[in-house]
Amino acid sequence: MYDYDRFLVQNGTVSLHTTVYPRENAETVVLLHGGPGVPDPMFELAAELHREFQVITFEQRGTGLSSNPDSSYTIEDYISDIDAIAAHFQLEDFHLFGHSWGGLYAQIYAAERPSRIKSLFLCSPSSGTNELWKRTEREVMHFNKKMASNWEWMKMGWYSLLGMLGSDRAYQKVFFLVMSNYHKEYPNINVNEEQLKSVKAAPINKTRASIVRYKPLEKMSAPPFKVCLTYGSQDIYGESQQSVSDRYPSTTSIIIDGSGHIPWLHQPSAFGKILQEFYALGHFS
Repeated sequence: MYDYDRFLVQNGTVSLHTTVYPRENAETVVLLHGGPGVPDPMFELAAELHREFQVITFEQRGTGLSSNPDSSYTIEDYISDIDAIAAHFQLEDFHLFGHSWGGLYAQIYAAERPSRIKSLFLCSPSSGTNELWKRTEREVMHFNKKMASNWEWMKMGWYSLLGMLGSDRAYQKVFFLVMSNYHKEYPNINVNEEQLKSVKAAPINKTRASIVRYKPLEKMSAPPFKVCLTYGSQDIYGESQQSVSDRYPSTTSIIIDGSGHIPWLHQPSAFGKILQEFYALGHFS
């Protein structure tokens, strides 16, 4: 792994635990992890992109080591967090990469701050806000029911109920089962249980409510930045994927054969080639 620095970036009362893989005189890629409320350092992805870019990752508000004492999780808050990261590192513009919920977060930010975006990479993104978010939740539920045993499915339901009532530990158990389902077809990949100890109920519950309340995203027929859209052939999202394709009609969705929801783990070579082409990585290994 490359050298990195860690910072606490302030945004009002919020402290964002931020990791920077520095590269002098290089453009910057900001990575947005999934969830919400589930930290993911995306080490493998950061290492690949750091070959030619400065890479910035941060644990979203209230997640992991990022504090949120006021427990505010509006979409406007999330937009302001990226603004704070950009201001702290004096970034006028940057590349934005989002995975899963982070892919929806990236779409929201790019719609509100298009002049700041050099490129937008949407990796298995959640399909949309408002009613479309509810639809994708049903798709994810269907996927997990299909992959789980009856006993696992019962436990997911019970732990989810406790999580909605505010139990961090219950959501940690939910996401252990969820991640186990995501990797079930890839037996060489283990769930990072240590990482899941940082899962918290407040950002999950309150962010979800904010996403449902937020306005539907508008179509971007000719975005002022290039867009890459990828899904795994065995992804957690179903027909709602088409909504993202419709939002960016000038972009062709790339389906990664044999991959689930996390392509840099499930099909690293195929996904690496997509990164290489999109970001013009000169020495992909």
